[in-house]
Amino acid sequence: MKQNITYPQYRKYPHGRTYFKIISESEWEEVQIMGSRYTIQQFKATILPDRNYIYDLTFDFKNNWIEIDAEEYEEIKRKALEAM
Repeated sequence: MKQNITYPQYRKYPHGRTYFKIISESEWEEVQIMGSRYTIQQFKATILPDRNYIYDLTFDFKNNWIEIDAEEYEEIKRKALEAM
């Protein structure tokens, strides 16, 4: 049974160095913080493990990720873009 979800969804790892914007059931964006460096990457799920990863990020995230709001994600992305 397919669950209804509104995209985008936002998550981060508890360590606060990796942030996710789940754009759709097949795409996500990731911001990583490594010391004073940032990376922003776009991903498109083309294989089953990637689709499973997006599913987990979206529906089964409570054990591994923290749900955040768009404002928190966009603030981190803004900092990343300024630092690049």
